[in-house]
Amino acid sequence: METNNEIIDLMPFAEKVEQLKTAIGSVIVGQERQVELILAAILARGHVLIEGVPGVAKTLIARMLAKLIDADFSRIQFTPDLMPSDVLGTSVFNLKTSEFNFHAGPVFADIVLADEINRAPAKTQSALFEVMEERQATIDGVRHPMSPIYTIIATQNPVEQEGTYKLPEAQLDRFMMKINVPYPSLDEEVEILERHNRNARLTQLEDVKPVISRSDLLQMFGFVEKVYVEPTLLTYIAALIQQTRSSKAVFLGASPRASVALLQASKAFALLQGRNFVTPEDVKTAAVSVLQHRILLTAEAEMEGHTPIKVIQRLMEKVEVPK
Repeated sequence: METNNEIIDLMPFAEKVEQLKTAIGSVIVGQERQVELILAAILARGHVLIEGVPGVAKTLIARMLAKLIDADFSRIQFTPDLMPSDVLGTSVFNLKTSEFNFHAGPVFADIVLADEINRAPAKTQSALFEVMEERQATIDGVRHPMSPIYTIIATQNPVEQEGTYKLPEAQLDRFMMKINVPYPSLDEEVEILERHNRNARLTQLEDVKPVISRSDLLQMFGFVEKVYVEPTLLTYIAALIQQTRSSKAVFLGASPRASVALLQASKAFALLQGRNFVTPEDVKTAAVSVLQHRILLTAEAEMEGHTPIKVIQRLMEKVEVPK
């Protein structure tokens, strides 16, 4: 396989990634693949939606990653009474100057944790549309740009839980990845109990220090762009996306935005594995997380017990893997 003409010195990158993984492992038990995928999405400059039942460390993972990056961080706890102005901010009349002053909301940070995003109604969720896609917010006709490393990490409980609202399809499409956080295995749960038995304050984040700076992250963004992708893999990605549009089990297939997201996510995941070129396995690993929230199944497929994850895995089996 050919490699990129430009040689990338991965040593500094590998050291930073190893520090990240070590720091995360000191607090979070298991979830290694989920953490890798979240890191890949961040490096590919994408937003992440983390889904799982309450108590599986969704918020802890998001807070931990934000803590390890030396950047401005804010957390928004989504609730049914949250208004768009509570997220974006509002203009307040200044009696002294007789002018309106804009008071920025919590969405104005480098890394934003949107906790339990599906607790808020669609009107408030839609406040994030512009900032997620264009990394800017237009308020009262004034454009407010976000930082180059702007990332939203959202968590949500499964839609079957009471008191939740389904995220609009247009908003789901703006998340590069949807990561499912499962229950821990027996061995992992035993380790969780052993850690807490030794130290009840183990999950506190006060002592966690940043591992990478803003400049480090910007440099990593540049590394992702230089990862080489063979033309046959571009065809492979396009064929996967085409399969989602032709499958009888899928009512609404993935868009070209999904193709670009899968490409970028594959490049970032390859980099996390210490390579400057993408393999078919990188594409397969990223495909489920990139596509599962971007397709809608037919009513017949849902009644037969199919899920987006199962359908995507089956569709991948139909596409010939490049040699």
